[in-house]
Amino acid sequence: MGQAGCKGLSQALFDYKTEKYVIAKNKKVGLLYRLLQVSILTYLVVWVFLVKKGYQDTDTSLQSSIVTKVKGVTFTNTTELGERLWDVADYVIPPQGENVFFVITNLIVTPNQRQETCAESESIPDAWCYTDNDCPPGEPVVAGNGVKTGRCLRVGNMQRGTCEIFAWCPVETKSRPVKPLLGKAEDFTVYIKNFIRFPKFNFSKTNVLDTKDKAFLKSCQFGPKNPYCPIFRLGSMVSWTGSDFQEIAQQGGVIGIQIEWDCDLDKAPSECNPHYSFSRLDNTFSGNSISSGYNFRFARYYRDGAGVEFRTLMKAYGIRFDVMVNGKAGKFSIIPTIINIGSGVALMGAGAFFCDLVLIYLIKKSHFYRDKKYEEVRILQVVPGLAESSQQGGIPEAEEAEHPEAQPRGSSQKGNSCRYQQHLEPTRSSHLGNGKVHMEQLQNLRTAEA
Repeated sequence: MGQAGCKGLSQALFDYKTEKYVIAKNKKVGLLYRLLQVSILTYLVVWVFLVKKGYQDTDTSLQSSIVTKVKGVTFTNTTELGERLWDVADYVIPPQGENVFFVITNLIVTPNQRQETCAESESIPDAWCYTDNDCPPGEPVVAGNGVKTGRCLRVGNMQRGTCEIFAWCPVETKSRPVKPLLGKAEDFTVYIKNFIRFPKFNFSKTNVLDTKDKAFLKSCQFGPKNPYCPIFRLGSMVSWTGSDFQEIAQQGGVIGIQIEWDCDLDKAPSECNPHYSFSRLDNTFSGNSISSGYNFRFARYYRDGAGVEFRTLMKAYGIRFDVMVNGKAGKFSIIPTIINIGSGVALMGAGAFFCDLVLIYLIKKSHFYRDKKYEEVRILQVVPGLAESSQQGGIPEAEEAEHPEAQPRGSSQKGNSCRYQQHLEPTRSSHLGNGKVHMEQLQNLRTAEA
């Protein structure tokens, strides 16, 4: 038995197995299969290869650098500042020209502040007091401007007063101007220079026209006819977000400038162009919500003739611009092409699997197709009398059991060299369930042995 098993295993190594196909003449299932094939093929060609460009290797690790320059001047005449000309060094923060810059459009100015004692602002709840005990000395005022000195200051005969503090006095008490100080800033322009590089493909480009004409950037402005002149008017950028410049200039806001690079490197480099989009990033609420706007404070310091330091405090409202760059580049590569084609072939197989389920389980004649697709073969049980006759004929019983040979029903002897044929019959649910040999088959087998 061991030698026979090893021999059978060695022979099985060189066997080749192939599938048996059953052709079902069913128009409905056939039409369903073709529709699935056409749908999968359309998805593969149109969506995967044409829309998503699945034949390309992509690089999303964009390396980018931003340089910004704001230009424009305006003139103001106020009580606090008098007549004043504002240029880029006055209203742009920071002056280096980074990817985030701020343009001042409105101010609250508190001039000539010195470090001394004064009353805290009445708008600070933690500074309210009725007696000196409500102002413990050395305690800072929560959300206030200085440190309490221990005195409660009242105006006239009022019962409630405010704590005296040591701070930069006088404290800021004015409200925001209704009309923006630099309302004409909407005519200012900003130059946004962007350098990009896709390291995987060693591809670099900029959003500025490659020209030697020095007057080009001094006379051009961004538009459909000048996509490589990245000089934008501030008022236009705000209007492209759907906001009003005078409204945002009064209380401040945040504008996002999105530069998108989508480069197909299978085409010429001139086809890789930047696309700009603008959006309002800060939350805008109805009415005069406390969460609306954008502002911060800064001061400018001086010394008088006696060497005493004083300052001018400014609460600045304005527009913050955030420049953001995204992009990807694609180029043909055989690897993603093969992967996507393989995925399409696998989907074809899934379509065939779905049609098989419909054919053998869902349609009316599913049992007929199921019987044709799946065959069940059983080894016949040999009765004792037949085993003895087989042993007398020179063929061992064990060999019969180990090497059954399935033959179609109705087969006969072929030639005199074949002593006999054992009949094994594929059985289905409609055939004999017990696997017993019919008496007629047994009689034929005995006749063959004789």
